[in-house]
Amino acid sequence: MNKPLFIINSVAPIRICDNGGWTDTWFAGHGQVLNIGVYPYAEVQIAAYPCEDLGSRIIINAENYGERYVVVAEKHWDKHPLLEAAIEFMRVPDNLSFEVTIFSEAPGGASTGTSAAVTVALIGGLDLLTPGRMSPHEVASAAHKVETEMLGQQSGIQDQLCSAYGGINYIEMFEYPHASVSPVQVPNATWWELERRLALIYLGKSHRSSDVHEMVIRSLEDAGPDCKQLNDLRKTATCSRDAIYASDFTALGSAMVENTEAQARLNPALISTDAARVIEIARAHGALGWKVNGAGGDGGSLTILCSEIAQAKRAMLSTVEQENPLFKNIPIYLSRYGLRVWKQTDNDSH
Repeated sequence: MNKPLFIINSVAPIRICDNGGWTDTWFAGHGQVLNIGVYPYAEVQIAAYPCEDLGSRIIINAENYGERYVVVAEKHWDKHPLLEAAIEFMRVPDNLSFEVTIFSEAPGGASTGTSAAVTVALIGGLDLLTPGRMSPHEVASAAHKVETEMLGQQSGIQDQLCSAYGGINYIEMFEYPHASVSPVQVPNATWWELERRLALIYLGKSHRSSDVHEMVIRSLEDAGPDCKQLNDLRKTATCSRDAIYASDFTALGSAMVENTEAQARLNPALISTDAARVIEIARAHGALGWKVNGAGGDGGSLTILCSEIAQAKRAMLSTVEQENPLFKNIPIYLSRYGLRVWKQTDNDSH
């Protein structure tokens, strides 16, 4: 195979600690979410060739799954529908063929918006192949449309926005799916301390968040967008934002706990027995807060906010991983940036 004409790289962070989640959905109508973008991020690399060089116009290399295959037909999305639909959505130039490699160290189905991060990174990379440049907000909107309109899945808007913007975000959805994003800017000392205290615990089992959405929608279909269950969740986002601005980690932890309890009131099945056990361990080690990430339900992950004692965090992580061989600490770092896209400039790609 000839060398590519050029290579495009893009990365986008995943999301944790989505206080106010569920209020960014169509059935909530309006809402507020505070979430945090973190690494490990989703990575996309696009190697572009003249059409005659690659043989098949579009090849997807899903590295995490060990699958490399040709996309054979438009709107026939069978192996990785989210990737294939995103490529179709972007309508890349006909005079190019390309291979798209997707990779993420974050486990799929962990309730951390990994699929949204992959879609944001993919759309951002493909955007360099088309005229004009999309803003982060436009990339997030496109990624959400791929998931909901093209694939018919249930999805809120916060995951795509967090991956596009990165950092700590206060998202106000004034009318689904339209929202404003206010980055929460804090001093370095607050940023570093928050990063040191946070932990991401993967419960070892994936789930389809769209299925969980369907379950909750059925339970809320007669309650309305301003029911107490959703209003309780909305309040935690504002409390979380104010706590971070004040560097008040105790208040942030309380908001996380309240959000998790509000999730349980929304539907008890959103807090699994595995999540409840990790919460018990976190509480025993002095953690200030815990949040069942994303939609909740079976599998997924939790964000833990630990105390000021670094040793207590290490002891908690050790106990969690000894409790169940499936439980895993995922090392995280707060992402100062959201979507990043660039063309490779080294001479080896020309």
